[in-house]
Amino acid sequence: MALALLGVIFLQINLIRTGMEVNEQRYDEALQDALNKVARELEIRELAKFNALTNGYSSRDLPSSIGGGELSRPLQRPGLLGGTGSLADLTPAQILFYATDLDERIDRESMDKELRTEFANADLKGDIEYGVYDAKKEEFIIRNGRRLSEMGSDTARHIDLLRSSNRVPLYDVDGETPGYLMAYSPRKDSVILNTILNNLLASLLFIAIILGCFVYTIYVILFQKKLSEMKTDFINNMTHEFKTPIATISLATDSINSPKVSGDPEKVRRFARIIKQENKRMNDQVEKVLQMAKLDKNKLNLNLTEVDVNDLVIEAGEYIRLQVEPREGSVVVLADADPSTIQADETHIASLINNLLDNANKYSPEAPEIIVSTRNVASGIEITIQDHGLGMSREARKNIFDRFYRVHTGDRHDVKGFGLGLSYVKTITEVHGGSIQVKSELGKGSSFIVTLPYTQNL
Repeated sequence: MALALLGVIFLQINLIRTGMEVNEQRYDEALQDALNKVARELEIRELAKFNALTNGYSSRDLPSSIGGGELSRPLQRPGLLGGTGSLADLTPAQILFYATDLDERIDRESMDKELRTEFANADLKGDIEYGVYDAKKEEFIIRNGRRLSEMGSDTARHIDLLRSSNRVPLYDVDGETPGYLMAYSPRKDSVILNTILNNLLASLLFIAIILGCFVYTIYVILFQKKLSEMKTDFINNMTHEFKTPIATISLATDSINSPKVSGDPEKVRRFARIIKQENKRMNDQVEKVLQMAKLDKNKLNLNLTEVDVNDLVIEAGEYIRLQVEPREGSVVVLADADPSTIQADETHIASLINNLLDNANKYSPEAPEIIVSTRNVASGIEITIQDHGLGMSREARKNIFDRFYRVHTGDRHDVKGFGLGLSYVKTITEVHGGSIQVKSELGKGSSFIVTLPYTQNL
């Protein structure tokens, strides 16, 4: 797919380049045609003057510096007049006519008007510079309809015209050219670009659309792959989470049925407690999945009551302490919020706190140190659960609230769960109009800060 996309982009670029080359060629041809037409008009006009001359001139009619039958430089008869081109074919008056300087042979105003007309007829956009170059004097004599002074005629001032390929000879006589009419457009590139601008913009738009679709497709594929991996992990974790209590219940049931145990009431009660604990564990896991399913379908209905956050934190602290103290850890509860009552769903807020404490315990490798605190802030009550456990990388912090996502724990494989806890916490927080943020550093622990408003705006 990427190769096909690159191929389409290459073809579009090639088409655009070809279009610009074709338009540039057309522009140059149109400009050259306009110069040819004007040069032809100048020659026709001179031919008319030439034919108007009488044949009665004698040597006394010539300037004193030119004797009869003599020229200051050899001249030939214009090809458009026919004839052999020898001096014998020209009368003295005609010789005098062709000995005239180039700037006197050109009617500047007529030439300028004709050039402007031809440029307009050829639809040549942009400013076009033109000039007449005198080959005998080797300098420019006319620029844009203006006769140039001695200083202004310096070719160094007209390099742009000299470099132009658009030029035509003026009054060419069998290869001897007295001058050239030259022209060029300083804005030719922008004019050519404007001719294909619509096509260029359309091409860029379609390329952008194709690129956007390609990027979106890649994103969807990667997202689906990631989602598939998370769901696979979820199924594996769920299987493991259910398999362990089921195996424990099965083992306890077999033990109760054993004659050695069934006759001992104390052992029966002990195995019965194990069965009840494992059953509760499975029930809690199922409840988590069901809660997330309800959230998916937006069927979560909050049972709002007046809830004392300090009481929930103290109760949750006592519960997690039973799991932490056997690992030689500690739980510190700082219930400093006053007032400590908010309007919320007590069951969900209690589950939120328990989820965060459970994570703090699970991701603390040795002797967990957990601090739970509450305090009043301008927007409500802030609950902070801090641990000194494994911590998280920046990448992990971006994804921890995604459903099914679980932080990688390296070589540790004893951290259980479905990857639903923090997603549930974030959802419940937002449903209550609150906010949650996480501060964490890899190897130094994490802090989850939940802010809940005092009242709900229903």
